[in-house]
Amino acid sequence: MAGRTAQGEGAGDGDDGIRTFPFPVGLSVGGVGIQVGPMGTGRTWHADAPLHRVHRIDFHVVMFFSDGPVQHMIDFAEYEATAGDVLWVRPGQVHRFSRTSEYRGTVLTMQPGFLPRATVEATGLYRYDLPPLLHPDPARLGALRAALDQLRREYEDTATLPLSLHTAVLRHSLTAFLLRLAHLATSSAEAARQQAGTTFTLFRDAVEQGFATNHSVSAYADALGYSRRTLVRAVRAATGETPKGFIDKRVVLEAKRLLAHTDLPIGRVGAAVGFPDAANFSKFFQLHTGRTPAAFRAELG
Repeated sequence: MAGRTAQGEGAGDGDDGIRTFPFPVGLSVGGVGIQVGPMGTGRTWHADAPLHRVHRIDFHVVMFFSDGPVQHMIDFAEYEATAGDVLWVRPGQVHRFSRTSEYRGTVLTMQPGFLPRATVEATGLYRYDLPPLLHPDPARLGALRAALDQLRREYEDTATLPLSLHTAVLRHSLTAFLLRLAHLATSSAEAARQQAGTTFTLFRDAVEQGFATNHSVSAYADALGYSRRTLVRAVRAATGETPKGFIDKRVVLEAKRLLAHTDLPIGRVGAAVGFPDAANFSKFFQLHTGRTPAAFRAELG
């Protein structure tokens, strides 16, 4: 995304068959451990990593959108970003760019190890529990833009300071931006937790705990003490879909993760998500994805 197509060596297959691509040091200005630049069509991390294929990266990516909507997949969950949104992909996460969306805005990529340990901990760089998609309010959006613009100016200015000082200034500017971003991420997570107690949140939590064995809307409604109609209204208001659709989506997501990240036989993947019969699991998976489990796994190779 930032700069030209990376041509460096080092991409390799992980244990799950998904290729991992390293940070393209040779393409960063001055060879420092970050890149900041415009997003646009035809840009990728590596010559062998087309945008629409599932792949993994070993560095951080922060996409700051100036237009949208944009569909982007991270760990087999789909996210929709629009102007003013921020999408943060962390090292090791599987992701895929959309074939149809136009990516517009600024992208920051950062090599692990560029920042000292204390800064890494303060900015929550490896808080995989935090949401990847962030929606800053106008005040935070303005502050983030100012910090990112400053970082980009420092990144592109290689003439006024020697490399050692240039790199030090970049680290300070990057830290300022990431501290704001980390505060936004933790605030967003806390706001989501404060919604606990609503009908949908209780249903969502129950599904998260029970989807591997329970696919019944009526069973969830009974366990939570709601009528089926109340549950339908709450879930539709929160997500735009039915409770059954919500359950099925979570089952499909887990099945995709197991198919991608493990070597479990397809029958055992099905059993792990509540389908003791492998044929029924294959029919369910194909109905919701348009591909058999075997075809899905083969596409990741």
